[in-house]
Amino acid sequence: MDLLTEILAPARPTAIVDVGANPIDGDPPYKAMLAAGLCAVTGFEPQAEALARLEKSAGPRERYLPYALGDGTSRTLHVCELEGMTSLLVPDRARLALFNLFPIWGNVKARIPVLTKRLDDVAEIAHLDFLKMDVQGGELDILRHGHDKLAEAVMVQTEVSFVPLYQGQPVFGDMDLALRELGFLPHCVTGTKIWPIAPMVVGSEPNRGIRQLLETDMVYVRDFARPENMTAEQWKHLALLAHHCWGSYDLALRAIDTLIRLGAVPDDAGKRYLSSLPSRKPN
Repeated sequence: MDLLTEILAPARPTAIVDVGANPIDGDPPYKAMLAAGLCAVTGFEPQAEALARLEKSAGPRERYLPYALGDGTSRTLHVCELEGMTSLLVPDRARLALFNLFPIWGNVKARIPVLTKRLDDVAEIAHLDFLKMDVQGGELDILRHGHDKLAEAVMVQTEVSFVPLYQGQPVFGDMDLALRELGFLPHCVTGTKIWPIAPMVVGSEPNRGIRQLLETDMVYVRDFARPENMTAEQWKHLALLAHHCWGSYDLALRAIDTLIRLGAVPDDAGKRYLSSLPSRKPN
């Protein structure tokens, strides 16, 4: 058994909900947890081909559902030339033209009517500790219609946009305010996309950016300022996610120390955890 899991003794595996689960940008951050049997994943992917690929490679702790999450209304899925740009929002041609390659990638090749489902209405989700979202501008709708499910969550990873590429797309400030209102704080940034402004091409690489921020993935965690902000079980899953997904050993230790104060883990839990960490050479 994983040592941290042994120390914490959570009541169940960590519950991960992955919206837009198509792994086009590489492995998910929870890959190691899944391989070790420490989590269970419920993924959502409305694109039929992508869903079929996910189902074919799914392990015993993974399940994938065809729902498009949103506000519960009938919408249109805009299928783009680049699979990763498919969205419930309409690509903004004027914005796409600002950047190399995006006018091609964002071309809509099919429009599929879909009935979206609210996160709070998904009966298949019994627990939600970590919400991961990458749905090309639909993230804010998911947050707004998932307050009940998100009350249990301790971590959210979401793509945020600095320059909107879709009509009506929420930007970083909108997402940040919404997540803060739900009790989350920014923790780290991963996968920041810097993109060249057209028509500049650097070194024959049309995607080689200079300075312009386009989008990034941001990780938010539930406010860890006070013990009462979370139940003991939430603190345990926060520690596990911080440790295994991001190597955020300081956050994991903070969670363990809080659990010691709550009487939920043995007094030596922090020392045992620290002794298990890889040694680091001093700067």
